[in-house]
Amino acid sequence: GRLRPAHQSTLSPITMSDAGDVDAAAGGELTMETAVQEVLKTSMAHDGLSRGLHEATKALEKRNALLCILANDCDEAAYSKLVEALCSEHGVRLVRVDQAKQLGEWAGLCKIDKEGKPRKVVKCSCVVVKDLGSSHASQAMEFLQKMTD
Repeated sequence: GRLRPAHQSTLSPITMSDAGDVDAAAGGELTMETAVQEVLKTSMAHDGLSRGLHEATKALEKRNALLCILANDCDEAAYSKLVEALCSEHGVRLVRVDQAKQLGEWAGLCKIDKEGKPRKVVKCSCVVVKDLGSSHASQAMEFLQKMTD
């Protein structure tokens, strides 16, 4: 059989509603939502995001994943089961958000209009963070890791 990480059995998915507000040391409040946005924004800037089922499963299988984010409103049960199983098998932390449309917007799957508002947002049920690039979002990542312990 395969060797599995020792901490794998203690990982459980968390949802946005499970997370309370926690004060961030660098001023401002770090919530589950703001932490996810910060991690996704930084990861996207460093080309470290896998968006959608195909890219996400490839990243999870290659063990390149630092974090997996799954939308609760995913209408395909097998999709969610597959992502959850891969995260569990490879010891990747799983965070749940409420809406796929919101996750798509945060993952950059939209156009930004002249006023800076997102338009033509594409839904995305799963995003995998492969690379944070720098320590800029490390506080947000640590927050998400604490929430999933």
